[in-house]
Amino acid sequence: MNAVHGAAGPGAAGIAVFVLLFALTILLGASAGWRRGRTGRAAAETTEEWGLGGRSFGTWITWFLVGGDFYTAYTVIAVPALVYATGAYGFFALPYTIIVYPFVYAVMPRLWQVAKAGGHATAADIVRARTGSRALERVVAATGLLAILPYIALQLVGMRTVLGALGLPGEVPLVVAFTALAAYTWLGGLHAPAVTAFLKDVMIYVAVIAAVTVIPRHLGGYGAVFAEAGRHMRPAPAGHVLGAGQAVPYATLALSSALAAFLYPHTLTGVLAARNADTIRRNAVMLPAYTLLLGLIALLGLMAHAAGISTTHPNTIVPSLFLLVFPGWFAGFCLAAVAIGALVPAAVMAVGAANLLTRNLLPAPARAGTRAAQVMALLVKVAALGFVLLLDPLFAIDLQLLGGVWVLQTLPALVLGLLPLRLTPTGLLMGWAAGMAGGSFMVFADGLKPVHALHLGGQETVGVSTALLALLLNLLVALGVSLLARPTRRRAG
Repeated sequence: MNAVHGAAGPGAAGIAVFVLLFALTILLGASAGWRRGRTGRAAAETTEEWGLGGRSFGTWITWFLVGGDFYTAYTVIAVPALVYATGAYGFFALPYTIIVYPFVYAVMPRLWQVAKAGGHATAADIVRARTGSRALERVVAATGLLAILPYIALQLVGMRTVLGALGLPGEVPLVVAFTALAAYTWLGGLHAPAVTAFLKDVMIYVAVIAAVTVIPRHLGGYGAVFAEAGRHMRPAPAGHVLGAGQAVPYATLALSSALAAFLYPHTLTGVLAARNADTIRRNAVMLPAYTLLLGLIALLGLMAHAAGISTTHPNTIVPSLFLLVFPGWFAGFCLAAVAIGALVPAAVMAVGAANLLTRNLLPAPARAGTRAAQVMALLVKVAALGFVLLLDPLFAIDLQLLGGVWVLQTLPALVLGLLPLRLTPTGLLMGWAAGMAGGSFMVFADGLKPVHALHLGGQETVGVSTALLALLLNLLVALGVSLLARPTRRRAG
C-alpha cells in the first residue's frame, strides 16, 4: 500500500519538460551515429567504432562516460530506497566508491595497455590472450553477459518507476523505456552515451543539489529531517547508526562491490574506449567527485521518512519526493534527469554485452560489421526485459548485487594474469566454476540477498558478503589446482 501525502503528478508543464529533455537526449545520441556515418563508410561499419568509440575518448569525455555508466539509476533510485528501508546500512555504497578508485588507478591503465597492444575489446579477449585458453575466454564472456543482464534490468526498472510517476498506466512505462533504450543504442552505439553523458550528469547534479537544498528547508531543516527519520526508523536496526551485527556485512559488501565495479562489461568498455593510459589515471583521480554526489543522494532516503512518505515499494520514494516538494515543471526536470540517468548507462551496458557476444561467444563475420553488434545489443535488452518481468524488483539493488556475485568470479582470470604469479588455465577455470556454483547457491538459498550468514559456533552468526565468500572459494580452488598441476609438468619434462 502506497501512501504519499500531498504528492501529485507533475502536471502538463512537468510532462512537457520531461518529454522535451528525454527526446532531446535520444536525438543527440542518434545524431552521434549519423555524424559518424558521414565521416566514411569504413569507419562507421567497424564494430570497434560502434562498440569502443574508436578508442578515441579524451579525459573529459571519459570522465563523463565512465561516471555516467558507473553512477546510474541504481544511484538515484536504489540507494535512497535502501537507506529508506535499512537506515545507515544503506550507506555502504559510499566507502565502496572510495575503495574502487585506487584499484582503478593501479590496475586499469595496465589492462588498457594490454588491450590496445592486442586489439582487445573485452575482458574475455584479454583473458584468452594471457592464458591461451578458449574455454576460459568463453566462461569469462558468459559471466560478464550474465552479470550485466540484471544491471540493464535495473535501469529499465528505474525508467519504469519514473515514467509511472508521470501517470502512465500498467506496463506502458516499461514498453516506453525499452523502446527508447533500443532506439538510442541501435542508432548511436557507444558514441550516443559519450555525447549525452555530459547532459545527463549536469541534470543529475542540478536535481540533487536542488533536492538537498530545498527539501530540507521545506521539512524544517536537516535537524528536523534526522529527528523525524530517526523516529520513523525505530526500532533498530533501521536507524542513523549501524545496528548490532551490521558492521561486518557493511564492510564486506563495500569491499566486494569495489572489487567487482570495474569488472562489468560496461565499466570496462568505458575504460578501454579511452585514448591512452594516462587518461585513465587522470580519471581515477577525478572520479571521486561523484562520491560526494552519492552521499547527498543517499540522504534522500532519510528525507522521505521526514516527508511522511509511507510505501512498501521503496523504489518510488525519490519520484514521490520530487513531486511532493517541487513545482510541476521542475519535478518534470528531475524525473527526466533520473530517466536519462538510466538511459545513458543502459546503452553502454548493452554495447558492452554486444561486444562479448560478437567477439567471444558468437563471433560475427567481418562483413557483418556494426549490424551484428546492433542486433546482439537488442537481444541483450530483450533478455534484460525478461529479468524485469520475471523477477521481483522490490529492491532493484538486489538484482545488481546478484550480478556482482557472478562478475567478481572473473577477477582471478582477468586481474591476477597481470601479476608475476601465474595460475594455470585449468586452475582458473576450476576456481571460476567453484565460485559461480557456491555463490549462486548461497544467493538463491538466502532469497536473492547479498549477505550470507556464517555460523561461528554456538549461537553466534555473522553476515558476510556472498560475493566475497564466493571469491575466496574461487581463489582457494584456483591456487590448489594450479599448485597440483605444476609438479606434474616438471616430472613430465
